Amino acid sequence: MDNPEILTAVTTAFSVLFKGKNFVRLLGGLGVTIWIAAVSVFLSIFLGFLFGIVMNVKNRAIRWLCHFYLEFMRIMPQMVLLFLAYFGITHAFGISISGEAASVLVFTLWGTAEMGDLVRGALQSIPKHQYESGRAIGLTEKQIFFYIIIPQTVKRLVPLSMNLITRMIKTTSLVVFVGVIEVVKIGQQIIESNRLTIPTASIAVYGVIFFMYFIVCWPLSLAADRIEKRNKN
Repeated sequence: MDNPEILTAVTTAFSVLFKGKNFVRLLGGLGVTIWIAAVSVFLSIFLGFLFGIVMNVKNRAIRWLCHFYLEFMRIMPQMVLLFLAYFGITHAFGISISGEAASVLVFTLWGTAEMGDLVRGALQSIPKHQYESGRAIGLTEKQIFFYIIIPQTVKRLVPLSMNLITRMIKTTSLVVFVGVIEVVKIGQQIIESNRLTIPTASIAVYGVIFFMYFIVCWPLSLAADRIEKRNKN
């Protein structure tokens, strides 16, 4: 195939983005994706921090339950959890739940487990002499935890949690399977509506969706690397 023909095919493919409000629709779908991810991340950070603290208690039964929950959320695919939340709850309990609500519920449960494990590891990585130093200057256990341990834990968690946030944003692409009209779903709609007139539309549409995810996630990845390097110095 000659180069002019390739150029014409690519130009034709990208022309679909400027047909009507297609590009605006993709941006709107990206907004839905970011909204689901943002709500899920906010809840996961808060609940995960509490879950991580509970994972460090001395009670074996509680620790076993926490470990079971963590392993369950890791082993079970997110898509299966989405189907259980969206279709299972509806049929089993007769509760009407939207795709967005089911998505936030699943990603929050998953994010809480992953964030909790990060908090657990960060808490356990604090040297024991930090506790001993606090006791030596007369601080109570509560004061040691809130004024010495928590600040150091948060410092260690920031780069790790940003990597988790990036994973959660990328995984939101699965919500298309429970009827959420987000960026991937809108991309599929655009491709289908132009399937006969512009057969190569998928190249442009999925290419733009790729760059949308990249633009959202790349700054987070860079920030995580910089914070991690700064903490090591």
